[in-house]
Amino acid sequence: MTNVWDCFHFATLELVRSTPIKQRLISAYRRHLSSLTVEQLPGEVRDSFTQIIRALIGVLPMRGEDAVAASVRKMSIQEADECAAQIVEIFGLMSRAHVPATRPNTVVQLHSVDSAPAALIVNN
Repeated sequence: MTNVWDCFHFATLELVRSTPIKQRLISAYRRHLSSLTVEQLPGEVRDSFTQIIRALIGVLPMRGEDAVAASVRKMSIQEADECAAQIVEIFGLMSRAHVPATRPNTVVQLHSVDSAPAALIVNN
């Protein structure tokens, strides 16, 4: 069985495909998020996940479609973008929570032709 982190990882990968955003949202939900329950998620992302699910299945479907198709059909492109961004945000929060505290940060020097070097801290 796939764990929750994997479900969000695969949903995020689904969201970066080249198909239209509404199609990507439907696919991400059907393939990777529909089997998840709120209880499976860490407490800090449960409210956001609940909002996503409401947005993705909250509309009464017409004959021949399911709730996710109906809900996403009713969304504006901006609402679909925001919903996708929220899925990616949850994945990011869950990913940061799973980074071991013992991993050192790496400092990467960024050099610009026009300005002095700047440092960027990257978590490995």
